[in-house]
Amino acid sequence: MDILVENVSKTFVTKDGTVEALKHVTIDIPSGDIYGIIGMSGAGKSTLVRCMNYLEVPSEGRVLIAGRPLGSLTESELRAQRQDIGMIFQHFNLLMQKSVLENVCFPLYIQGKKKAEARAKAEELLEIVGLSEKKKAYPAQLSGGQKQRVAIARALASDPKILLCDEATSALDPQTTSSILELLKDINARFGITIVIITHQMAVVREICRHVAILKDGSVVEEGEVAEIFSHPKTDVAKELIRKDTGSDALALSGSSAKNAQAEIHSGNIIRIVYSENSAFEPVISNLVLTFGEPVNILKADTKNVGGVAKGEIILELMNGSQNAEAIKNYLRERNLAVEEAPYYGE
Repeated sequence: MDILVENVSKTFVTKDGTVEALKHVTIDIPSGDIYGIIGMSGAGKSTLVRCMNYLEVPSEGRVLIAGRPLGSLTESELRAQRQDIGMIFQHFNLLMQKSVLENVCFPLYIQGKKKAEARAKAEELLEIVGLSEKKKAYPAQLSGGQKQRVAIARALASDPKILLCDEATSALDPQTTSSILELLKDINARFGITIVIITHQMAVVREICRHVAILKDGSVVEEGEVAEIFSHPKTDVAKELIRKDTGSDALALSGSSAKNAQAEIHSGNIIRIVYSENSAFEPVISNLVLTFGEPVNILKADTKNVGGVAKGEIILELMNGSQNAEAIKNYLRERNLAVEEAPYYGE
């Protein structure tokens, strides 16, 4: 199912005044997509995702699911529509006094399924998320990753067409996060479910999402394909999120080289280079130094997985006062590398 958020604003009235959580947000999420919504704390991400199933009713604008405006539905129609929209949360929201199997059965019981039918369905789902052997365990006996797998199985119980994930990996360690993201990718491929990922971590977005919207102060400041935004961020918010993206595959400089580079970080022009596995086959930096006859500082070098494609990122500091700065940038672009000014890496 596709989701259209059309000119949505959400205002809360509190004892301290009026808060504009969302300001004229428009995003179009295609059916079957894995779509990321990212921003710093307080950007309005969670409010936006709750508007997508009308747990929060927009103050202005519309939300359409498969072309059907949620605001036009009766209460009973809205409840029926929500069965197509599963949701998982950062803190799992499991019933601690119930077994894993009974947690997954719970929404099926609410739908009026008989116990045998509900249990059979729950066991199928636990097989999908890799937790069949834990069906008799209780949440307190599970790791964080296992709890989130139970939450995913429970969210899938009603055969949803959309899965909303609100900071679903924020409470998990990097290795567990990676396994949960792989599970979500598998679910998307297997069932064609539209998945919306709410997160403040660029590493999550580049690992799993095809498209992303970046929020700041309740507004969308940048959106598009993840690979394009990673290679050519336009806004300060996008650049800051990328700068803070320190994935487990980082190959940053260490030891005295890093210390020397950091000590000189403000002395010259800083640029960011992004390349894919097919964009360069020559030793570009070595050849650049030989061609222009001047040194460069490599401040950082990472290889990251962006939507299943290896993307390299190098932060270079050019020599202070270099007369070749523009020629160097053109030299790199001629070799199919994305190049941008990156003073924000010196902050």
